[in-house]
Formats: sequence, C-alpha cells, structure tokens
Amino acid sequence: MLEPKFIRTNPDAVRQGMINQKSDTIHLDDFLSADESWRKALIEVDKLKALRNDVSEKISQMKRAKEDASAEIERMREVSEQIKVLDAEVKVFEDKMQSALLMIPNMPDSSVPVGFNDEGNIVVKTWGEPKEFDFQPLPHWDLAAKLGMIDFERGAKITGSGFILYTKWGAKLERSLINWMLDLHTSKHGYTEVFTPILANRNSMTGTGQIPKLEFDMYRLPEDDLFLIPTAETTLTNIYSQEILDSSDLPIYFTAYSPCFRREAGAAGKDTRGLLRVHEFNKVEMVKYVHPEKSWDELESLTENAEDVLEGLGLAYRRLTLDTGDISFASAKTYDLEIWAPGVGKWLEVSSCSNCTDFQARRAGIRFRREQGAKPEFVHTLNGSGVALPRLVVAIMENYQQPDGSIIVPEVIRSYMGTDVIR
Repeated sequence: MLEPKFIRTNPDAVRQGMINQKSDTIHLDDFLSADESWRKALIEVDKLKALRNDVSEKISQMKRAKEDASAEIERMREVSEQIKVLDAEVKVFEDKMQSALLMIPNMPDSSVPVGFNDEGNIVVKTWGEPKEFDFQPLPHWDLAAKLGMIDFERGAKITGSGFILYTKWGAKLERSLINWMLDLHTSKHGYTEVFTPILANRNSMTGTGQIPKLEFDMYRLPEDDLFLIPTAETTLTNIYSQEILDSSDLPIYFTAYSPCFRREAGAAGKDTRGLLRVHEFNKVEMVKYVHPEKSWDELESLTENAEDVLEGLGLAYRRLTLDTGDISFASAKTYDLEIWAPGVGKWLEVSSCSNCTDFQARRAGIRFRREQGAKPEFVHTLNGSGVALPRLVVAIMENYQQPDGSIIVPEVIRSYMGTDVIR
C-alpha cells in the first residue's frame, strides 16, 4: 500500500496516478475523508487524556491533603466515558482508512508511459526474427491432436473449459521445461528454489495485492477462507511477511514452480481456443527482496533472467514497457515479454516482470534494518514469470514444427525430454 503520509501530502499526484491507471478515485476520497475525521478525533481524545492525567494527579494531591475530591472524581468519570466514545470513533476511522488504502494502487514510476489500454505499451527491445516457413504452419491445437500431446476434450470433461489434460509427449514437455527453467535460475541466475503451498490465506493474498480488488477473479475455498494461488508470487512474497530482516540478508532471490489458478471472470470469449487462455496453468516464478535503492537495477536483471529462458529456447521475443493503464495493481513499472507464435499469428505474453517498490512490503509488513538498532525500513519486492508454460509450449510447438507434422525439440531441453524430435 502507499504510505498514508504520502497520500495526505500529495493527494493530487495520487489522484492523477489513479486516473492514469483507470482506478476509481472514490477510494482516495474515502481515505482522505476518514483520515481527516481520524485526526480530528485523535486530537480531541488526546486532549481529554491529557486532562484526565492532570486531574488524576490533582485528585491524588487532594486525597493526600484530606480534601474532598468527589466532584473531581465524578468529573473524571464523565471524561473517561467521553474518551471511551472517542476511542471507538478513532478505531472506526482507522478501519475506514485501512479499507480505502487497500483499494488504492501503487503509483506508476515516472518512466511508465501514460496510456489507458495496451495500445500505449512501448516495445523497448527485440531479439531474434519471427520464423518464416515454406509451408503453412499449423496452430498448436492441430499439432497437439496429430501428435497426441494434449487432450482438450477430456480435460474439459474432467473439470471444465480452460482446464488442460497433457498426454504423452505433451506431459513430458511440460515437466522438462519446468525442470530446465528451475535449473537455469538456480545454477546460473543465483535463485534459491523453494516449493510453496498452492493455497494461501487472506492475509497473504492481501499482502501481495490480489485482494480485495481482485477477489472475484480467484478460486476460493469458502469453508476455510483459503485461495488457490494465481501465481507463486503470492506465496514467495509472503515468506517473510511480518518479519524484520537484517540488511546483510538482502538481496534474497527465490524461484518456484507452481500450478496457477485464475477464474478470468472478465475474459469470457477471448482467445479461448487451445492454450491461449486457461484457468489452470504451470509457471516458474521469480521473486526478489532487495534494498530500496537497488530495485530498479534489480528489475533489469530480473527481466534479463526471464529473457535468458527465451533466448535459450531460440524463440524470437520482444520486451514491452507497459503503460499506466496496463500495469498491475501492485506494480510501479512492468516489462512484458512476448514471443511470436506463427501458427496463431500472434505475439503472446509469457512473462511480466514488475518492480512493486515498497507497496507489497507495506501491506505484508516486510522490513529490514540497515544496522543493529537502526529504524526498520520496508524492503522493495519484485516478481517476474520465469516463465509461464502454456504460451511457451504454444510457441515451441508452432515455431519448431516440421512439414511432416513433427516437432523439433529445442536443444537445451533434449536431455530432459530424451529425444530430439516429437513424432
């Protein structure tokens, strides 16, 4: 969340930032109103508490002097009742402020282009050239059917639309990519591998910013108030929630594989065929906890780590800086990586790499001390897909397909697959 003092002293800047992100500024108005009432009530209650302290001392002196203090005692009973009422009001206003704060997004960095949809995104880097074929490339769903790699119909029968049943070489390709990416991030990029729960509680989901704003896009177990995670970012970022780290602990790099679950409630009818938009998918995630002054450099290296995956697989990609209308709720700046899929004729997003500055750390209570006895500061958190599987599999199948319908296996995963060609 944003620092309350920052909002209080920069309301116009926060309002403009929210407008640029297409966020409802009513939550800012709610915060400012509750904050003003809270401060007024706090001043009043502090005055009464000071009066109570002074008069309590006076009553003690009167009793020691054998004087009648009954009038003062009765007066203090009334003051105590007033304090009780005002304390309750202060708590109500604090709760209103907190509720409003949880709905106010992070402030976009000044380097983020202003735009209200993805048309304002800027391509800042390209690598490789989209592959050209001397035959008509097939979309991945046709290739999958020919090679028996994915059974879309039975996946939908088991669970529903948007749930995938990988079979034979399709299942092995998923597992091989996951293992190779984890090995790459741990051995080359310096991440520590962890395996987290795939269920998160409300505090964890609130800490990373998925709820309350996006609660209805999540799969929830109402009896336990637990959520199926939409990304391992949620669990990785909450490993140190409500803790104070030593400065020497930073930076901390985590990577993890997890299944991810998203209802995609507002995306009905969009790219529903094949693997382009699914409700459950596999992903390797990267999360960083870093010193605040280093987070922008860390965003660049995080993004390069994700790019290393795509370059290793020989897939043409482009890096985009997302505009204000396209960045996520918790992000101050996001790069998207898109790969070319010739069978569907589209650039497909496979990674979003974001600097969340201290936004998530404030929500989750993640701090560090620069030295012993120093005042705790909030860390900066970053996250990025390293990378998501469905569209990566699409690009591999469609880019490496051959005229006879077979698929060449990218060299870096051949030892994991145990074959050079999927036939």
